[in-house]
Amino acid sequence: MTTVAELPPGFSDKVLSAQATFRTVMNAMARPGTVQRIAASAGAPSGVMHGTAAIALMLFDHDTPIWLDGAMSTPDIAKWLKFHTGAPITGDPAIAGFALIGDPKNLPALDRFAFGSSEYPDRSTTLILQIGSLSHGAAYELRGPGIDGSTVLTATIEPHDLFDRLAVNAALFPRGIDVVLVAGEEIVAIPRTTRLAHGKD
Repeated sequence: MTTVAELPPGFSDKVLSAQATFRTVMNAMARPGTVQRIAASAGAPSGVMHGTAAIALMLFDHDTPIWLDGAMSTPDIAKWLKFHTGAPITGDPAIAGFALIGDPKNLPALDRFAFGSSEYPDRSTTLILQIGSLSHGAAYELRGPGIDGSTVLTATIEPHDLFDRLAVNAALFPRGIDVVLVAGEEIVAIPRTTRLAHGKD
């Protein structure tokens, strides 16, 4: 069992790294479908990609319930998150502010997560999906606010029907699920307002 002293570190420079990561995530949300690189130096336990770790260190706190899928539900990951962020880990995805998904092909049905309410649409679950690549794979043409016309994301995404599942956001708006795709140090934001124009291999 890993002791606290043996846990991977958090940010090398807590303030500057958090600020840099915040700017990167905000850029990703403002420009859906575009690949952004998280440059901040951060440690991460086994199974957690650099981008996922940096987002967790920057966003999670003691008021943010986190749900971990089977791949993320290891003692070392749970201990690292608790030590560095203080975020409580919940077994109920319906109350989670964020869900860390290390095995995206077995992503649970989206209706297991929080969609927010009409009064508080921000009280929804943001999914952080670790995927194979944000530079190789299928081409997805995306449209929506923050996108000039359309943009093409080339990525290796599981589950393969992710964008089909996210189509539920159109009917739910302003409620809905936001997604951040992570591949190593690279991230892409898919806010609830982003739609798939069409996908092709």
